[in-house]
Amino acid sequence: MTIPEPVNSSSSTDRNESASSTINNSNYGNNVDIDDINNDETNNDNNSSNSNIDEESPEHAAKIAAVLKKALVGAILLGLIVFVIIDASTNQHVKTAIFSFLEWIEEHPALGVLGFVAVYFVATVCFVPGSILTLGAGFVFSSAFRSLWIGVLLGTGAVFVGASLGAIAAFLLGRYLFRDAVSNRFLNTNDASNNKYKRFEALDNALRNNGLKIMVLLRLSPIIPFNALNYLAGVTGVKFRDYALACLGMLPATIVYVFLGASAGSLAEIGGKASDIDGTSTDSTGGNRTVTIVVAVVGVAFGVLAVGLTSYYAKQELNKVIEAEKQQQRQNDDNGNNDGDEREGTADGAITSETYDV
Repeated sequence: MTIPEPVNSSSSTDRNESASSTINNSNYGNNVDIDDINNDETNNDNNSSNSNIDEESPEHAAKIAAVLKKALVGAILLGLIVFVIIDASTNQHVKTAIFSFLEWIEEHPALGVLGFVAVYFVATVCFVPGSILTLGAGFVFSSAFRSLWIGVLLGTGAVFVGASLGAIAAFLLGRYLFRDAVSNRFLNTNDASNNKYKRFEALDNALRNNGLKIMVLLRLSPIIPFNALNYLAGVTGVKFRDYALACLGMLPATIVYVFLGASAGSLAEIGGKASDIDGTSTDSTGGNRTVTIVVAVVGVAFGVLAVGLTSYYAKQELNKVIEAEKQQQRQNDDNGNNDGDEREGTADGAITSETYDV
């Protein structure tokens, strides 16, 4: 007769406690998950409220104020430029005012030098063509001091100082108004694969690293639009020091134009020579036509050199950008391969450990 084994109450109790513990742990885990979800929702609400606070923060208000200030300055500047362009083809009030100002300088040469610098500064910023002022400086100062060479010397100095200060002001305005927008559009972009952005970046780097050489050649070319170049240079990465030093390239053309003005017989003749230089007159004398042709040929030569040098440096910078991207891609590939090897080594170690345990 087989006697049944007694039931081990302690073993049964242990199993019950283990099951109870498992249930409690499961419930505890569920509670933790719910708490985490509630905390995440609370954090999201806090983040959204913080973003709303950031939008109303002083920094955000300062950014809006800066944008509005730039818009206001740009609108005023654009209005002045549009007025000058329209007036040049209609009533010509600006041209009449310039001739009246030159007549005043002829009667007041001492104050006229300072006044001329100030007017040339404003004219450069407002896109007023400087040919009449440059030629007129030679005439009025030579006539006032009754000396050709004194007139050429004073006229050249006044024109150079006024034009340089105006060019620097226009450069700073262009950088203040447009540089950030251009950088965000073409330079600080995630679409690095686009060739358009690469070329602009290469051109910008070329002007940044070789701006002095390029700007000097552009200044030596009288056919390059002087007023437009001032603002365009501000948009690019040209260094301020290189841009300011490159203004010395304006001296040769300035001396030639001031000398032509000093050799004129009257202010009316100055207007005719200015039209010849601007290309708006067809009935110029043989001498003036010869000078105009020589100046144009020299200007074309320097302009071609400037464009060629810019293209050469831009190509070099573009090659650097492409090579840097290739190196970055190779480095990323190497890092990916190393990470894959590490993961494979970790997996092999885990399999070996499990085999050893078995």
